[in-house]
Amino acid sequence: MTDLDQTCVNTLRFLSVDMVEQAKSGHPGLPLGAAPMAFVLWDRFLRHAPADPTWTNRDRFVLSAGHGSALLYSLLHTTGYELPVAELQRFRQWGSRTPGHPEHGLTPGVEATTGPLGQGFAMGVGMAIAERHLRSTLNRPGFAVVDHFTYGLVSDGDLMEGISSEAASLAGTLGLGRLIYLYDDNHISLEGPTEWAFTEDVGRRFEAYGWQVLRVADGNDLEAIDAAIREARADAARPSLICVRTHIGYGSPVQDTREAHGEALGPEKTRATKEKLGWPLEPPFLVPDEARVHLGRAVERGNRWVAEWTALRDQFRASDPNGARIAERQLAGELPAGWDSVALTFRPSDGPIATRDASQKFLATVGPKVPALVGGAADLSPSTKTEMPKIPEFSAAEGAGRNFHFGVREHAMVGILNGMALHGGMIPYGGTFLTFSDYARGSIRLAALQRTHIVLVFTHDSIAMGEDGPTHQPVEHVASLRAIPGLTLLRPADANETVAAWFLALTRPGPTALILTRQKIPVLDAGAHPIAEGVRHGGYVLARETSGAPRVVLIATGSEVSLALEAHAQLAAHGVPARVVSLPSWEVFEEQSEEYRSSVLPTGVPRVSIEAATTFGWARYVGPDGASVGVDRFGASAPGPVVLKELGFTVEHVLEAVAQVQARTTGGPRA
Repeated sequence: MTDLDQTCVNTLRFLSVDMVEQAKSGHPGLPLGAAPMAFVLWDRFLRHAPADPTWTNRDRFVLSAGHGSALLYSLLHTTGYELPVAELQRFRQWGSRTPGHPEHGLTPGVEATTGPLGQGFAMGVGMAIAERHLRSTLNRPGFAVVDHFTYGLVSDGDLMEGISSEAASLAGTLGLGRLIYLYDDNHISLEGPTEWAFTEDVGRRFEAYGWQVLRVADGNDLEAIDAAIREARADAARPSLICVRTHIGYGSPVQDTREAHGEALGPEKTRATKEKLGWPLEPPFLVPDEARVHLGRAVERGNRWVAEWTALRDQFRASDPNGARIAERQLAGELPAGWDSVALTFRPSDGPIATRDASQKFLATVGPKVPALVGGAADLSPSTKTEMPKIPEFSAAEGAGRNFHFGVREHAMVGILNGMALHGGMIPYGGTFLTFSDYARGSIRLAALQRTHIVLVFTHDSIAMGEDGPTHQPVEHVASLRAIPGLTLLRPADANETVAAWFLALTRPGPTALILTRQKIPVLDAGAHPIAEGVRHGGYVLARETSGAPRVVLIATGSEVSLALEAHAQLAAHGVPARVVSLPSWEVFEEQSEEYRSSVLPTGVPRVSIEAATTFGWARYVGPDGASVGVDRFGASAPGPVVLKELGFTVEHVLEAVAQVQARTTGGPRA
């Protein structure tokens, strides 16, 4: 290690330590131990452009061990990103661009929101998948517009989490040779030595997954780290894990102890650490001139790489205008011209259709027109109907495939979808049964937090599943997903609403969850009802009152909309003017103007909600005097129609709820 290298490494270490000290909060241990490997990667290998952080062909770097965010901010600051020292000095403070864990979209150069351990690992796998697919589909001979690596820094904790095992297994199966992870193997987790709970041979486990595993015995040996990264880059057939033996809190009085993990060193230990490593005690946030010049050369290198890539793109445009146009539009996230011109309408005479089947017909019809649309299921595509017909599968041998087999790995599947979306150039979707959304919840939450444009296809959406019983019958899941800020949930009432929901999902920013049926349900008349427009508004009047003002409003979603229509007919026969509102998406409906919402749900009119799920949350629409027909218990194993009847999803039960609401309403007539 040269003196300049040592100065640069210590610059990264002590910027991080000073950030944590200033905030009196954070994780100094990882930066002190992992700074050497981060320096080698960023200084010698990472192709990035600090002046153009979103450059399409940059290498991606994911700090999966997001608690070490101070190290990432030190790298970004010293290599020339728009992250001034003032922001480092506001680490973990209100309104700063240096939050406690990295947040994509807030800090330039942060590729993914990380911190929940294992999530960054899975997202990096998704980024590597995206690079390989786009390299296979958009590049032309001589014009490699997509051609980069995905790197990550992972910790012991990352590799303990189940999501990383799921994602690592799939990455090995797919042979993602441009995925390289540096493993900060410091033998310490928050509670203490990893040997208390983590004694496996990690390297052999990853070899079994199909990864190349390399080992560096000394985390301060820059040349050994350099050689390992070069060897990893040379293996095009396997992802690589480089196990680097480091020391948490290196150089500090609490080196190799849990005390170095998640709390500030304090003034005395900070002084002792700086003295041991030969660093000036003052001033804090010091970047020596020689380190600033050396690390700052990343700007010049990045500008040169961007210029070279831009020239290549221009040559591509001249040589193959159509191919270049396709590539540029897709990488920019633009949908192809005319993609939505397909007329896909179902008629009542087509008979009852499960909304999962309508979803597959959408994928079969629109999928070929939208090359960016890729996806699959967690080993359930025959049931979730998420395979696009006549389109090849993505595999180790077929990078251009668009149908994905994620295996029984719900959590990693959604994490990988997030990484694919963050990379850009893809609109990924993934399917599983609604009840198994619980397995993926951590990744779903991060999808919402990062606003990744992904589509979640959750089928088998209610107790109507029947014989598989309560373990497979979702009850609380719709309410649980609605509770996630930033997630759009759509539970379409029929095949036509399903098509409209898909169109909305492909154009709406952020993640969307489609909640679909296994059982067949009646098809609404698209000629008689404003279905497409209604779904775009999140809710609409499906059946109006027969005369005068409505005496009750029936609000339903999904398969229960047809039940509401049956009840509407019965009420009309009894002279009770009622209105039926289909409300496929609370989130989209709430975005509409107050005038529109009031036109759909008039004030002062009693309301009854109908949904084959828990009634939790429906009070916002039915109010204290309304009623909710729902399922506030687990289901049962029996044929679907029997379960629905036994748990109250009948016209008679709905009419009883209407009568109760009217009885509670002053002056309200009884049905």
